[in-house]
Amino acid sequence: MTEYSRLKTSRSAAIKATLDYPVIDTDVHTNDFTPAIEDYIAQYGGSQLVDALRKAESSRLNSKSNGKDWYQQTPEERQYNRTIRSPWWARVTRNTLDLATYTLPELFYERQAEQGSDYSVLFPNNVLAPTGVGSEYRQPLQRAVNHYHADLYRKYSDRLTVVAGIQMNTPQEAIEELEFAVKTLGLKVANIPGGVKRPIKAIADKYPAEQFPEIAKYASYIDFYGLDSEYDYDPFWAKVVELGVPVTTHYGSQGWTGRSSITNYMNNHIGHFADGSQAFAKALFFGGVTRRFPGLRVAMLEGGSDWGAHVYIHLVDRFSKRSLEGLQNYNPDLTNADELLDLFERYGSEFTQARSLSKEELTKTVLGSSFARHSRAPIGEELEDFGAAGIKTIEDIRDRWVNSFFFGSESDDRTIAAAFNDKANPLGVKINAIYSSDVGHWDVPDLTAPLAESWDLVREGVITEDDFKSYVFANPYKFYTQANPDFFKGTAIESKVSNIEVPQLVTA
Repeated sequence: MTEYSRLKTSRSAAIKATLDYPVIDTDVHTNDFTPAIEDYIAQYGGSQLVDALRKAESSRLNSKSNGKDWYQQTPEERQYNRTIRSPWWARVTRNTLDLATYTLPELFYERQAEQGSDYSVLFPNNVLAPTGVGSEYRQPLQRAVNHYHADLYRKYSDRLTVVAGIQMNTPQEAIEELEFAVKTLGLKVANIPGGVKRPIKAIADKYPAEQFPEIAKYASYIDFYGLDSEYDYDPFWAKVVELGVPVTTHYGSQGWTGRSSITNYMNNHIGHFADGSQAFAKALFFGGVTRRFPGLRVAMLEGGSDWGAHVYIHLVDRFSKRSLEGLQNYNPDLTNADELLDLFERYGSEFTQARSLSKEELTKTVLGSSFARHSRAPIGEELEDFGAAGIKTIEDIRDRWVNSFFFGSESDDRTIAAAFNDKANPLGVKINAIYSSDVGHWDVPDLTAPLAESWDLVREGVITEDDFKSYVFANPYKFYTQANPDFFKGTAIESKVSNIEVPQLVTA
């Protein structure tokens, strides 16, 4: 038997030994042992449910055209079909010990000390696989997958918790699975898709998917639940808050315009989590979800935190120009026609001499597209992009963006500096960056490295020691306990925070 001398010895463990606070890792990826999960699902729902899982895995891993995946197609076929290059070699394989660690719960539990973590939130690779199956099997398969993971990790719950996959196709489906996951399985973190693809009805009515599957494949849009949705998701958000569940998502945008290269995975990958999560978060903000549910806590993982600061800054900047008060600077009715005519007569006679224009005609001509672009002027709520969000002051933006959202930043991500730049962020706030090691994916070839890599950012002056504490402990702790004050009850974290003061909300 191999002697694993590396256990409990690492640079991250050495750094952890110097800290007087715990480390909470919000994003660890684990592999499912396929025969075990398939046996469990077969007992739960028979061979048909196992086939549904296999179909989901196949559709998730490969982009296909005419039944052929990328590798089966010639370059000409890829060009003709615009077959997007999907991820490849996305798991750690050369490091055999780590490969086994991601698959074996007992081994991961044992190696947490080596990783330098006190508590980890786990995202198994199949947790949202049911997204790729039809409605007939989606809900029972999701329930079976959640049940399997809950049973698998239950005895390690003092230091590990596994997320519950929650399908969001309809609010009712989401509520049912959330209640089952929390009340029956004892799970306490939800992992949702950041959006649901739906058909554009005007096209689907003319070209039904059953008859025109290729048209249906592209004639779609993404519903982000908070803005312009076909459904009212407020009952789901209300249930989330009632049950005290922090919500997480790994929502990407590979395949979107600008991320649809048929040859280059990195072209499609860089920034895609940030773009997908930004679309999701803005929908919740502008749709008023964070206004109506101030207790809702949402973490968007793998996209970094700089985009959270970027959007916050631009929300504040744009509100100063596009609030109801600011919009009056652009109201065509407020143009002084007499003054405009006088200025043209004094400084633009070469334009007016050859044309006999009344002041009304001159005003209309100068304003141009302000008159011609639309059939009428917007009225009432049509003027208020910030209306549903209930924004009256920039403090409202802070309360409904900064307090509600948390941003998973990987250990070596130097752009995290933007999150903690309280000189640039309006009202002097720092964005809620949370430590997300992302171990289990290709960007972490050694699971013992992430905490040490994050500390390197302190040594290099990218962030301060106080920022580091917020990143690996205070912000993750806020995320989970603001949603559920008892989140860490009975865990290894509970006894370690009794004498540590953790700020709860960003306020004036």
